[in-house]
Amino acid sequence: MKKSLTPLGETEMEVLHHVWELEEATVKQVRNRILERREVAYTTIMTVMKNLAEKGYLKYRKDGVTYVYSPAQQPESVRSNLIGDLVNKVFKGSPKELVQTLVKSKNITEDDLNDIKNMIDNMED
Repeated sequence: MKKSLTPLGETEMEVLHHVWELEEATVKQVRNRILERREVAYTTIMTVMKNLAEKGYLKYRKDGVTYVYSPAQQPESVRSNLIGDLVNKVFKGSPKELVQTLVKSKNITEDDLNDIKNMIDNMED
C-alpha cells in the first residue's frame, strides 16, 4: 500500500469534496456522483464515509435507518491543515518553495499568475 503525502487518501478526498458540495449527503448520493465518472461499490463509499467521520472530517445523524453525513470542519480549515502538512513533508516547511513550484508549473496560466500577484499585493500585514 503506498503511503499518501496527506492523511487523506484519494477516494477520501473525492468523497469529502462531494459532501462539501452537497452540504449533507447519504452514502447513496455520494456514490451516485462518483458513478458518473467511475465504478465504485456502495460498501466502499460507506466505509470511506465512516472512516472520514472517525477521523473528524465528517459528522452524521440518523434519519430513520439512513445515515446523513455533513462536514465536521470547514473546507478552508481542512485545506489549510493539509497544505501545512504538505509544506512540511515536501518543502521542508518552506511556503516559498511551494509557491515557487506552483508558479513554475506548466499548468499555470497568465491569468492565474496575475491573480496571484494581485492577491499578494492586496494582502494585509
